[in-house]
Amino acid sequence: MSVWIGIDLGTQSVRAMAVTGDGRVRGTAARPLTSRREGDRHEQDPEQWWRQLAAACREALHGVDDVAGVAVAATSGTILLTDAAGDPVTPALMYDDRRAAGELDRVNEAGARVWARLGYQRMQPNWALPKLLWLLRDTPAGEVRLAHQSDFVTRRLAGEPVATDLSNALKTGVDLIAESWPMTVMDALGVPPEVLPEVVRPGVGIGTVCAGAAEETGLPEGTPILAGSTDGCAAQLGAGAIEVGSWNSVLGTTLVLKGVTRELIHDPLGVVYSHRAPDGSWLPGGASSTGTGVLSTLLPGRDLAALSGEAEKGGGRGVIYPLVSPGERFPFAASGARSFTMGRPRTDVETYAAVLRGAAYVERLCFDYLDLLGAPIGGEIILTGGATGSAYGNQLRADVLGRPVTLRENAEPALGMAALAASANLARTRAVVEPRPCDLEPYVAFVEELRARGWLDERVAAHAKERTAR
Repeated sequence: MSVWIGIDLGTQSVRAMAVTGDGRVRGTAARPLTSRREGDRHEQDPEQWWRQLAAACREALHGVDDVAGVAVAATSGTILLTDAAGDPVTPALMYDDRRAAGELDRVNEAGARVWARLGYQRMQPNWALPKLLWLLRDTPAGEVRLAHQSDFVTRRLAGEPVATDLSNALKTGVDLIAESWPMTVMDALGVPPEVLPEVVRPGVGIGTVCAGAAEETGLPEGTPILAGSTDGCAAQLGAGAIEVGSWNSVLGTTLVLKGVTRELIHDPLGVVYSHRAPDGSWLPGGASSTGTGVLSTLLPGRDLAALSGEAEKGGGRGVIYPLVSPGERFPFAASGARSFTMGRPRTDVETYAAVLRGAAYVERLCFDYLDLLGAPIGGEIILTGGATGSAYGNQLRADVLGRPVTLRENAEPALGMAALAASANLARTRAVVEPRPCDLEPYVAFVEELRARGWLDERVAAHAKERTAR
């Protein structure tokens, strides 16, 4: 049976996975990545990506033959400049590098009409287009090329220039409707056409593995290379959330929600933005700054699995708004948002339960907001991420949502890239958790607290309360 190779370039590691057409993993391997962080700076060495990717591929491919294709996922908004040969001339500015914030007003003024038409209204300080302008200030434009994180390694795989994908190009300002660069905007910002790569949809063939890359990675020479996506879209594909109305909710350190719609969603608050799917449909979603990452701070060294078991016996009624870092991004934007506690968790078990309850309430509020925007939310809800290791948390989320939730055996971005390369749904279901009757009055109180603090829009709060009362 043919094997498809999915590669995920993350922040802390690169993972390669060899998967058959029926979803069986034949081989997997990972290698660590290191960063340089200081204040608003977050950089990585692109050459490190290639070395570690090659090593991970060689291990994952041990004993594997008949490789049918490869695709690469990468962090959204990570870019660098290369020379004409594809070698780096700058470090890679990672997805959360904010040094280009001073370029943001110019970007949003020049692209206002395009960003509004694409539904997200405004770019954010850590997006790729401000970073591109920041990098070009000190580099002669005629001598460099833009490369997203995935572009850098796919060029190494192909041994020649390759197209970028619409998913990774979103935060660089690509027009997802026209499926091309908005050159009027780029001209106004001083970005020459030769700096920008060709753009294609995820899943389109962009080249084949060259002899040199085959020797380094173990991928057979001539293996088709398919355009990849961002890691968030890759995780959605890995989870199998590919039908209109279905949603993948990833809860780990933070919460990320992504779904499928036929029509582009326009968000007046600018917290939801949409990627373009391989079939031309839309993948709306947003990333919250809340999640279970606060547990490592609130309960350092504690056995979370044991706390989950204890919480099933009784976890109190407290609620912690689990903000991992100051400022919220989704389901509302509030730079002044800070974590808070409702009720008084008295034990570690109650603190654990209060964090998961707060995360479940934020998750429900995300769906309430998506419903207000007119997004279809009646399809399958698939839970992935580290938090799905808690049986207590999975049941709590089903109860709060009032919906069955599906758990997958594996939903890694690398699996999603194998699925994209294979043009197939490779997801396998582990379990379906049915909801139980749930008192949502604490959720209503939580929504009211967010509104009272001035973070949550009045209309969003009212809609959330109205849906709860149905």
